[in-house]
Amino acid sequence: MSVPTVTGPATHSAAGRDGERLGRRAWTSLVLLGFVGQLAWTVENMYLNVFVYDTITDDPNAIATMVAASALAATVATLLIGAISDRSGRRRVFIAVGYVVWGATTAAFGLLTVDGVATLAPAADAVLLAVIAVIALDCLMSFLGSGANDAGFQAWVTDVTRPANRGRVESVLAVMPLLAMLAVFGGFDGLTRAGQWRTFFLIVGGIIAMVGVLAWFLVRDEPVPVRRGERLLGSVLHGLRPATVRANPGLYLALAAWSIWGVSTQVFLPYLIIYVQRYLDIDGYALVLGVVLLGASLVSVIVGRFIDRVGRVSFLLPAVGVYAAGLLAMYLARGTGQAIAAGLLMMSGFMLVLAPIGALVRDFSPPERAGHVQGLRMIFAILVPMLIGPYLGAAVITGAGETYADLGVVKQVPTPNIFLAALAVLALILVPVLTLRRRRYGSAARA
Repeated sequence: MSVPTVTGPATHSAAGRDGERLGRRAWTSLVLLGFVGQLAWTVENMYLNVFVYDTITDDPNAIATMVAASALAATVATLLIGAISDRSGRRRVFIAVGYVVWGATTAAFGLLTVDGVATLAPAADAVLLAVIAVIALDCLMSFLGSGANDAGFQAWVTDVTRPANRGRVESVLAVMPLLAMLAVFGGFDGLTRAGQWRTFFLIVGGIIAMVGVLAWFLVRDEPVPVRRGERLLGSVLHGLRPATVRANPGLYLALAAWSIWGVSTQVFLPYLIIYVQRYLDIDGYALVLGVVLLGASLVSVIVGRFIDRVGRVSFLLPAVGVYAAGLLAMYLARGTGQAIAAGLLMMSGFMLVLAPIGALVRDFSPPERAGHVQGLRMIFAILVPMLIGPYLGAAVITGAGETYADLGVVKQVPTPNIFLAALAVLALILVPVLTLRRRRYGSAARA
């Protein structure tokens, strides 16, 4: 990987004549695919954990293992399919077909129950087999989803955008996880609370598949440089070579910052719904989370307009400060009102950190390796955080020893210490962020 340019391909139909404006078709594709992709990841990252907790086992290590295994599957998929899409110069087919099969595997979770497993294998440990089955299905779903969304769609976003508009685009994409959470909480939470998991997964899976069909007609492949004469394995492993890291310090510093931020979020995020519902004892947790997510989304969109003007690197450090303050506030919050205020501060900081980091990574991405960089992003932003963060959170939860009784069954409960642990991890982000500020990567970083 040579030192990246940020001008992109010469032809750029979707970006408009001035290279800064995106057309209506491109924005429609960005919003629709970005939103529905995050809808699927919300189910996988949060509600699947609740599904396991409520119907299979309350062991936080089972959740942590599922998260880590799915992250590994997602990373392999993104590295492989990202490299293939770079070599073919095509993204649309991976996006459209990928979303369809992604939806099918999501719907399949509705068929998995402990009673069903016990019926198939009456002599075995039904709970253990159910845990293994849900982890295996989660890995398959993550592989397909990452190939479609992280490798195909995210690389296409790099193809279709320019440094002049990436801050705005990233601020919109950064809102999608929050809007997706809000949609799931508002539209489908009643199904999960009533135990209607099969209907829940069927509806979400159907939506994902339907958008995959629409993507075939909406997405247009951009004319990007195509690398030829390089073996597939070489393309997959290119970014892991020390020489590549040395040649692209800006890219890897941005990825390192993303990784630290990701570990911090994964310490508490897999357990957040359980924490609000069981530790804070807030019955209307969907309303609390809905207010927080909607408010944070508005903050991200409004403030995100200034990222391109202020500069990604200059914007990043204050955003980290907001996120750190929010984690501390969540540690101290008790009651509905305090939880809403603290959650709004924390999730606003969460989004304000994500947008400039995402834009920096795109700025430093060579246009001929946009898909491959998505594989690197998966390693730094998904795999490492999900291998480390949930286990840190599980250790904090287990060490606290907080429990409650549910129909005579004693279950472990997350405690506020998960937010302190997340804050301690976040402190490490100062190293790559301050290094980026010191190096001042010219116009590519818009510093």
